[in-house]
Amino acid sequence: MSFSEVCIYQVKPDKVDEFEILMNDVQDFMNKQDGVLLFRFFKRGYTIKEFSTVKEGLPPDKLTRVVKSVRYLLYWEFETIEQYGHAQKNLYESYWKAIDKCLIMPHDKYLGDRIF
Repeated sequence: MSFSEVCIYQVKPDKVDEFEILMNDVQDFMNKQDGVLLFRFFKRGYTIKEFSTVKEGLPPDKLTRVVKSVRYLLYWEFETIEQYGHAQKNLYESYWKAIDKCLIMPHDKYLGDRIF
């Protein structure tokens, strides 16, 4: 059973470019960590405003403005929980402070064993 993390970042609007460049470096660094099975990162850019969009199979609505922050989501998966712990330590020692400087608040983490 693999171990997974979903992380949600709320980035200051004036730090978006810096954050994206930083996370590109993070991706290269983290993909080299022992036990990484999958690393995905994306920027929230769409929303579903009305249920009729879903019922009719229409594409979601593009976000048109930034209210408070720009949200990014990271998903990564490891072979074992121990490998995840080592990768977190490596991330903390190398990129954590630079990431935190871009955020309006500490990031949210959701952790668990992959079910399927």
